[in-house]
Amino acid sequence: MKQKILDFIKNRKWTSLFIAIVIIIVGYYGYKSFVGNTTTISYVLSPVEKGTLITSISGSGQVSVVNQIDLKAKNSGEVYSVPVKAGQEVKAGTVLMALNAVDAARAVRDAKLNLESAQISMEKLKQPADSISFLQAQNALDQANDSKKNAEDDLKKAYDDGFSNVSNTFLDLPDLMDGLYGTLFSTSGSQQNLDFFAYGVAAYDEKEGETALKYRDDALNAYNKAKTAYDTSFSDFKTATRYSDAAALEALVKETYDTTKLIGEAVKESTNLIQFYKDSLNNRQVRLDAMADTYLSKLAGYTGTINTNLLSLLNITQTIETSRQAITTADRTIAEKTESLAKLNSGADALDIQSQEISLRQKENSLADAEEKLADYYVAAPFDGIVATIDVKKGDQISSGAIISTFITKQRTAILSFNEVDAAKIAVGQKATLTFDAVDGLSLTGEVGEIDTLGTVSQGVVSYNVKIIFDTQDDRVKPGMSVNAAIITEAKPDVLMVPNGAIKTDGDISYVEMFTQTMPDDPTGKGVVSITPPTQVQVEVGISNDTSTEIISGLKEGDKIVTKTTNSSTVKAATPTSLFGGGGSTRNGMGSAMPH
Repeated sequence: MKQKILDFIKNRKWTSLFIAIVIIIVGYYGYKSFVGNTTTISYVLSPVEKGTLITSISGSGQVSVVNQIDLKAKNSGEVYSVPVKAGQEVKAGTVLMALNAVDAARAVRDAKLNLESAQISMEKLKQPADSISFLQAQNALDQANDSKKNAEDDLKKAYDDGFSNVSNTFLDLPDLMDGLYGTLFSTSGSQQNLDFFAYGVAAYDEKEGETALKYRDDALNAYNKAKTAYDTSFSDFKTATRYSDAAALEALVKETYDTTKLIGEAVKESTNLIQFYKDSLNNRQVRLDAMADTYLSKLAGYTGTINTNLLSLLNITQTIETSRQAITTADRTIAEKTESLAKLNSGADALDIQSQEISLRQKENSLADAEEKLADYYVAAPFDGIVATIDVKKGDQISSGAIISTFITKQRTAILSFNEVDAAKIAVGQKATLTFDAVDGLSLTGEVGEIDTLGTVSQGVVSYNVKIIFDTQDDRVKPGMSVNAAIITEAKPDVLMVPNGAIKTDGDISYVEMFTQTMPDDPTGKGVVSITPPTQVQVEVGISNDTSTEIISGLKEGDKIVTKTTNSSTVKAATPTSLFGGGGSTRNGMGSAMPH
């Protein structure tokens, strides 16, 4: 055989040379591929575990309150007390503000008395008349007569006080008119003050001069009106006495009040003119007449005197009206008590009882109306909550409808915005976890309480507001703070779970990798090495969150699956290889592992 090979090489030299070269090349590359660098794969394994898989949707927004309202006064008047302060927690019904309610309380008192009297009358009406009943009826009538007499005395005193107030006013008005006249018509050089102050401005600026001339005309017109009214009122005052009839005294009070207002208007217009003159020249740093400040000082004093007189005249007008109403009420009560006494004397019948029942209902209605009006002088907490702001203080004069406080519930909510995809997964009643940028480390729980029915479209994106109600309250959380929420959309207990990284897909098929043989423990967590690749195991998956996926079928609890692979370069030991690259066998008889 050997001789035949030698003869072949000798006879076919070029063919033999070519075959030798091929054998050398193939042998070289086969050897190099076997002994060169290769990659070792480490597999990190984790057991399949059971647990509760929770999916959630995250969003951000702001802290709000369940309810916030502006509390308004139902009546006008002077603030009598404010027994609470901003930030105070109160119960429903707690009084937050009270107005001066003396008149309203008096009306309630009288209404209660009238009701009690009517109730007694009804009881007595149904019984045979006795001496006590007659006495009570007579006393009630006497009380009504006393009330009327007191009201009439109050009215007489009010008229007398009114004449005194008018007299006091006319002690001041002559000096006021004289002073006002001197202010406007005294001469400065060759000009009256009216023209001096107006043209004093016009000399420096034509446009402001036009304004000054308008102030002059307004002051002159106001003075003329005041002077006409003053002359008439003063004449009427001189002809009146304390014994003039009520209508004349009441008219005199009103006339004096109106006249004083006109004089006050004239003082204001005069002040406007001189102040404009002063401001205009000061702005130009021009020396002005020193009398300007003197006149302004006098006019300010006139204003204070006028306001004092106006207030006293207004108060007496209101007192007169109150006393007149009291007399009217007393007349009605007297008529009622007189009728009751007459009926008692004549004995009750069915119609009498029916009439008394109607009267009783009227008194009940009157008391209810009086109590309702009295309640309007108070502002109370409509529910348990917190006084966010108090906008009034004791002594303030407020009008009906004025906001006195902003009131909020203690219960906090979070208002968050979600896109339409996330909003479709959220439902009322779902639980949520809340964190706050302003309060580090604080985490609260809550529940979805409300979802917008209609979405809001902005730049083609539809969003929905979701309200989350806090389960517990923390005083550190304030309305308006930023809040982050994770809303739990689904929670499945006792399910098989694997890390998301362990799930692989091939088309519509999901699978995991695991070894069929028992693998050693991995205390370092860096993985175990195997030259045998893991086996693909098809699984059916369910829900998933950011870290884990539910396994419906294909695995059981405790199975170890590949969750991660790592690669590292090593030098492979030499292993026999065929000249043509055919794979030889390792010492343990297994082929090399293929990286996944």
